[in-house]
Amino acid sequence: MLSLKENLNLDKLPSHIAIIMDGNGRWAKTQGKPRVFGHKSGVTAVREVTEAAAELGIQFLTLYAFSTENWSRPSMEVNALMSLLVETVKREMATLNKNNIRLQAIGDLMRLPDKTRKALLDGIEMTKNNSRMTLVLALNYSSRWEIVEASKKIAEKVQNGELTISEIDSDVFSQNLTTKDIPDPELLIRTSGEHRISNYLLWQAAYAELYFTPVLWPDFRKEHFYTAILDYQNRERRFGKTSEQVAEV
Repeated sequence: MLSLKENLNLDKLPSHIAIIMDGNGRWAKTQGKPRVFGHKSGVTAVREVTEAAAELGIQFLTLYAFSTENWSRPSMEVNALMSLLVETVKREMATLNKNNIRLQAIGDLMRLPDKTRKALLDGIEMTKNNSRMTLVLALNYSSRWEIVEASKKIAEKVQNGELTISEIDSDVFSQNLTTKDIPDPELLIRTSGEHRISNYLLWQAAYAELYFTPVLWPDFRKEHFYTAILDYQNRERRFGKTSEQVAEV
C-alpha cells in the first residue's frame, strides 16, 4: 500500500502553501498546561512541515506566526511568544542553512520588540543566499493593514507623478504589497477546526484552495501536511472557467 507521500503527484504540487497555525492554546489546555506551553510545542510542527515542504520541492511556505490582533492577548503570553521567536530563529538557523532554506518575513516588523526584530533580520541576512525553498513568517501581520499601506504607496506615487490613475491595476497593486516578490498561495491550510482566514493574505488568497483540519497545530505532522496537499490535488482549479474549458488546456 502506498504511503500518503507516495500518492502525491509531484508534477501538480502548489508552488506556495500558506498556513494558519491555530490551536496552540487549546492544545495546552487539554494537557493541563499554560498557553505558552502550546506555543513551544508548536515549534515541532513548524519544523516538521518546513522539512516536508522542502523535501517535496514546495517553493514558498508562509506561516501565520503573529497577527496584529494578537497584541491584545495577555502581556505574559505576548512576551513569551516574542522570546520564543528569538530562541527558535537562533536555534533553527543551522538547520535552515543546512537545508538551503531562505528565511523571509512579512508584516509591520518595526513594531516588534528590538530583540525580536534583530534576531529575525539576522536570520534573514544569514539565509539570503539559500535557494531550495523560502520560508516566510507573517509577523505582526494584518492583511487589511497591508492593503491600506499599499494604497498609501500607490497614492504617493500618483501624487509624485510616478504613476497615473489609469495605470493602476491588479498587477500594480500586487507590486506594492509586502508579498511583491512572492507568488500567490495556491493552498491555504488552517488547523484546529476553525473555518475562517482571519485577516490573512486576503488579496493574495483570492484563488487559493482552502483546507481546514480539526487537528490542533502542535499535533500537526508531515502526514497531515501530505493529506492537505492530496486533497488540493483532487480539486479542479478553474479560475472562473468551466470544467470543459479547463479540460481543453
